[in-house]
Amino acid sequence: MSGTLEPSIERIHRAETLEDLNGEILALREAFEVEHLVYHSVNSTGEQYAALTYSDEWVDQYLTEDYARIDPVVQGCYRRFHPVDWKNLNWSGKAAREFMGRAQDAGVGNQGFSVPIRGPSGQFALFTVSHQCNDDEWAKYTETRTRDLILMSHFVNQKALEIERGTDITSLQSLSPREKDTLTMLAVGYSRAQAAESLSISEHTLRVYIESARFKLGAMNTTHALARALSMGLLVV
Repeated sequence: MSGTLEPSIERIHRAETLEDLNGEILALREAFEVEHLVYHSVNSTGEQYAALTYSDEWVDQYLTEDYARIDPVVQGCYRRFHPVDWKNLNWSGKAAREFMGRAQDAGVGNQGFSVPIRGPSGQFALFTVSHQCNDDEWAKYTETRTRDLILMSHFVNQKALEIERGTDITSLQSLSPREKDTLTMLAVGYSRAQAAESLSISEHTLRVYIESARFKLGAMNTTHALARALSMGLLVV
């Protein structure tokens, strides 16, 4: 971790409220030398917490227009486990390009880098920095700061969990052996037909196990269930 970030880590450790943590997000923007820094978390019940440096006007517009449904950063990171440069996301659609234009008009910046975080009980969070600069400058920045960004994202997420829950430890969901077998088959790339054949069950029975596991994990769909089960250590693949 860069020495310039050590004071920030100490202050984050001392934070006792989400308001304290929000203040540290503002300080982190300066420490990382970027236009904007965002931490956004959604827990398994849909409750959200965000600490960010965007303008109130952009935040209001984003929420009013429900931009999350077309935002390539949100949609792309939800399918990823590794950090991603915004240039590597899919901006080919007309809605996505128009959204980026509005974001840049709001001062978000033309460059961005996001770290997806998957926490306990299906929590999903994003830690994002954005800036206004050319591609070469941004490539040099991310090359030297990626490690710091990843480490800081988890420091911030851990503290947010501790403040919200009193601890970042949670009990694991209990999946039956058959539910685990079913999700494991899908996680390694088997189709539903192949998974059913390997488990010597019908596809109908396979769907029952999938839906049961999805319900227990509080997942919106099968892909979401796999992501949650993997992030919680319930599957070994």
